[in-house]
Amino acid sequence: MTGDSDQKTTLYQWIGGMEPVGRLVEAFYHAMDTLPEARDLRAIHPPDLTETKRVLTLYLAQWMGGPGDYSAERGHPRLRARHMGFSVGEAERDAWLLCMKRALDETIPDPRGRQAILGALAPLADWMRNQQPG
Repeated sequence: MTGDSDQKTTLYQWIGGMEPVGRLVEAFYHAMDTLPEARDLRAIHPPDLTETKRVLTLYLAQWMGGPGDYSAERGHPRLRARHMGFSVGEAERDAWLLCMKRALDETIPDPRGRQAILGALAPLADWMRNQQPG
C-alpha cells in the first residue's frame, strides 16, 4: 500500500491504528459467539475471552505493521506451533475466515482496506490447518 506521498503505508496506519483493531477483534469474537457456522470453532476457545481478545488485538496490530507489543510480550508468534494442540481443518479455517470477514465488514469502512486484510489473512488461515481433508 502506498499513500499520496508514495511512502509505504501499513495496514495498521491505513485503518486508523489500535482503536479499529480493537473494534475488529470485538466484532470477530461476537461473530464467533453468534454465527451457527462458528459453533465448533468457538467451542475450542475458553468461555472467558478477555485474554484471548487482548492477545489477538496485540497480534493483529503487529501483523498489520503496528507496534511490536505482541512479540515484546510473547516472543515470536509461532502461530502454527501455538495452535497444534487444536484440531484445525478446513471447517475451522472457513469458520475463522467467515467471522473475520463479518468483523471486517462491520468495522472497517474502506472496502480496499477490508479486502487487503482479508486477502492477507486467508493464506495465513490456510497455513494454520493441521488436519488433512477427508
